[in-house]
Amino acid sequence: MRLFAAVVPPAEALDELERAIAPHVGEVPGLRWPDRATWHITLGFFGEVPEAVLPELETRLARAVHRHHALDLTFTGFGAFSSVRRGRVFWAAVSGDPMHRLADSVRAGARRAGAGQVDDKRFHPHLTLARSRAETDLRPLVESLSGFSGSPWRAEAVRLVRSHTGPQVRYESLGEWALAPSRPD
Repeated sequence: MRLFAAVVPPAEALDELERAIAPHVGEVPGLRWPDRATWHITLGFFGEVPEAVLPELETRLARAVHRHHALDLTFTGFGAFSSVRRGRVFWAAVSGDPMHRLADSVRAGARRAGAGQVDDKRFHPHLTLARSRAETDLRPLVESLSGFSGSPWRAEAVRLVRSHTGPQVRYESLGEWALAPSRPD
């Protein structure tokens, strides 16, 4: 099973993103815009995980997630990997409460559970909106969206997701765990 852990933003936050990018969808040749149903913020990608590892992975993820508080976040602007001049991935930036410790805990739990290919890249909180097979100059797209700033929202749970690849990528939620309630101000 191809698995990852993610935060799925609330519908209202995704609505704002969708309205912001709608005029630009289809404008950049070669840029593929996945269905909104696949939008998420990846905390850890685990690759192919044997089914026998799943119970331990779920236990470890539950423990890791419960150690962290809900996060107050906002979508603030857009960017691209590897750069806006040579982009292959167009994304919305996520700011607010730091997500790094949560991502580190989720990845460590997956490693301890025996998930084989836990991604160890530096965590960069973002939501992927489009992809290109070839490097593409995305500066005009990013610049045209430079005034965007979304409304604050709260991340309250982490999902374990199975990715079904093929001509139409499909995601299946295998489990979800609540983050601890936010700390009082």
